[in-house]
Amino acid sequence: MLKASPLAMVPFVSVDNMMRLVHHIGIETFLSDLAAEIEADFARWELFDKTPRIGSHSEVGVIELMPTSDGQHYAFKYVNGHPKNMKEGLQTVTAFGVLSDVYTGYPKLFCEMTLLTALRTGAMSAVATKHLARKDARTMAMIGNGAQSEFQCLAIKAVCGIDNIRLYDIDPAATRKCMANLQGLGFTITPCTTAQEAIEGADVITVATADKNAQTILTDNMVGAGVHINAIGGDCPGKTELHRDIVARSSVFVEYPAQTRIEGEIQQMPPDHPVTELWQVITGAAQGRSSAAEVTLFDGVGFAIEDFSALRYVQKTILQTPYYIDVDLIADPDDPRDLFGMLKRAG
Repeated sequence: MLKASPLAMVPFVSVDNMMRLVHHIGIETFLSDLAAEIEADFARWELFDKTPRIGSHSEVGVIELMPTSDGQHYAFKYVNGHPKNMKEGLQTVTAFGVLSDVYTGYPKLFCEMTLLTALRTGAMSAVATKHLARKDARTMAMIGNGAQSEFQCLAIKAVCGIDNIRLYDIDPAATRKCMANLQGLGFTITPCTTAQEAIEGADVITVATADKNAQTILTDNMVGAGVHINAIGGDCPGKTELHRDIVARSSVFVEYPAQTRIEGEIQQMPPDHPVTELWQVITGAAQGRSSAAEVTLFDGVGFAIEDFSALRYVQKTILQTPYYIDVDLIADPDDPRDLFGMLKRAG
C-alpha cells in the first residue's frame, strides 16, 4: 500500500472532535468569538461572491448547497431541513462543509456542520441583537424550544448580556428539555404555557420553530413597542412564523435580500417591501434602531457567509490542538499527468 502524500491530507473535524473543541474553548467563548468572526466578515461583505442557496425541495423537506468566496478562500455547506425527521428519531437539520484555497482549488478543511450550524445560527442572532435591540434589553422570550433554542439563549447571553429567559413551545417536553439544559449556566428561566405569556415583559423575542408551513406564531397585537424580534425559523418558500402585520410595522433587517425575499418573513410582503441589509448597519452605512419605541425585525434565514466565517474560525482554532484528524482525500501522483499510473502501481 502506497503511503499518502502530505498534499493528499485534509484536516477533518468530526462531530466528536467538534464537541471536544467547543468544550476546550468554552461554549460561551466559542459563541462570542464566532459572532466576532461573522461580524468581521459582514464588515467586508462587498468582497464576497453572493448567491441565494441552491435548494432541492420535496414534500417532506429541502436539501441545499450554500457556496461563497472572498477571493482567497471558497466555502460551501451541504445542509438539509426535514421537520418530519424529529418524529422518526432523526435530526431536523444535518450538515457538513468544506473550506478551500482559491489559488490551488485544494480543500483546506472538511468539517461536520450539524453542530457548527447550530452554533453559528445562535452567533448570527446575537450579532443582529447586538446591533438592533435596545441597549437596556435584559429579557428574551424564546418561542420554540427545539434543537436551536439553547444555542440562541447562550449566544445572546454571551454577546448581549441578556440572561432572563422566558420559554415557550407547543410541546411542553421541549420546554422542559431546554430549561434543564440551561440550568446552572447563569440564566433566570421562566417556563410559559402560551406564546402570549412568554413575551410579557420581553425586550427581545426570538422565534425558532421547525414547521415547514406558513404559521402565525405571533400576531400583531402581541408585539409591543420597542421590541426586537429575531425570526430565524424561515428557511424555505412557504414557511413563515409571523403575521404579516408585524412585518408591515417593523423595521426589517436582512442578510441577503435576494434570498430572504424567497425564504423569509418578507415573502409575505410585496417584492419592493423596504429592508435594510445588516452588513450596512455593521459598517455604519445604514442606521439600525432609530428610537426606543421602534420594533426591529431581523428576518434571518441563514446565509453562506456565516458558514464561511464558521469554517474559517474552526480552521484557525484547531491549529495546535488534537481535535481533528488528517484524511487522505486528494489524489496526489508524483507526476500530476499520471493519475492512472498512480492507480496502477497501487495494485
